[in-house]
Amino acid sequence: MPQKDTSLPSNGNGHQLSWGAPGTAGATIAAGLVFENISHDYDGVMSVRDLSLSIAPGEILCLLGHSGCGKTTLMRIAAGVERQSHGKVLINGREVSGDSFFLPPERRGVGLMFQDYALFPHMTILANVMFGLTGLPHKEAQAAALAALGRVGLSDYAGDYPHSLSGGEQQRVALARALVPRPGILLMDEPFSGLDKRLRDSVRDQTLAVIRETRATCIIVTHDPEEAMRMGDRIALMRRGRLVQLGTAAQLYNDPVDLFAARFFSELNQIEGQVTVTGVETPLGVVKSECAETKGKVDVCIRPQGICLNKAGLCGVPGRILTKRFVGEVELLSVVIDGLDHPLQARVRAGSSWEAGMNVSVETDPKDVLVFSRGESQV
Repeated sequence: MPQKDTSLPSNGNGHQLSWGAPGTAGATIAAGLVFENISHDYDGVMSVRDLSLSIAPGEILCLLGHSGCGKTTLMRIAAGVERQSHGKVLINGREVSGDSFFLPPERRGVGLMFQDYALFPHMTILANVMFGLTGLPHKEAQAAALAALGRVGLSDYAGDYPHSLSGGEQQRVALARALVPRPGILLMDEPFSGLDKRLRDSVRDQTLAVIRETRATCIIVTHDPEEAMRMGDRIALMRRGRLVQLGTAAQLYNDPVDLFAARFFSELNQIEGQVTVTGVETPLGVVKSECAETKGKVDVCIRPQGICLNKAGLCGVPGRILTKRFVGEVELLSVVIDGLDHPLQARVRAGSSWEAGMNVSVETDPKDVLVFSRGESQV
């Protein structure tokens, strides 16, 4: 039987993680989290494959990927509600889960915030937030819960019930409940997916401000690349249980490791190119590339804003605008080019003079051109 432990993880300075003085305004002691060669399967079907990842104390990391890629499973392994089949989980350098050791969830100093908020409908808002403070005297737990509600701007709703609150307010109650024990690590599973777009941006910004204030280490699971870019100090992009790329939003956008990563963060026009001594020859002309290929075919990907239009006969290759669609701040154009079997998609500022049926000259903006060898492009 795996060994269990009832002591709390250390914060790295010889002190155990704790909730601090209940009801006071002290900051959370952030904890570092490490996954070492984690693998997990459900009845033989692999969900996480040999994944290693380190999250620094106080860092906000977004786990990003399509549904079923293993990101929620990894979060549940960190919390201790799921156990990996191989590998180790460490909090502040101390193993909390491995082949022969398992620290139960309630002893890890980890807070969980679920996708559906999981508020108890028969309890008041205050009672919901107090739910995880059963080890404290009632008055101290109540004071701590009220302080947490004040932090998210809902102290006036302490006596109300969840059904009387909007979706955004319920989300903030769930955040207060997750933070009130002052966890060293906060795990959030698709926390904004249930909100409409009108609410999502404001609630997300409010949530981020509270997390920054508490200074807890935070992992946010999301399938939305814009959300990951707005919230995460770093982003861990996953695919089929593996870590594809780890870095800042700028690193993943500007320097994606493969076509899968590139497509996750922007729309792309994908065309075939041939590597030569002068660059990569394409139907749009020669583009520069640091692609390691010295010969052969490559995939050239151009973001829609990187398709630059000029008047016919000027710089670029000849083309014709097939369609024009107004979508608010920008207009989307489809452009036919000789030598391509599909139109290019271009994005220009709204109010442009371009119209369907116009002949144009087409160039590319080098900063919006990505080149991948065929081996990198298999997605």
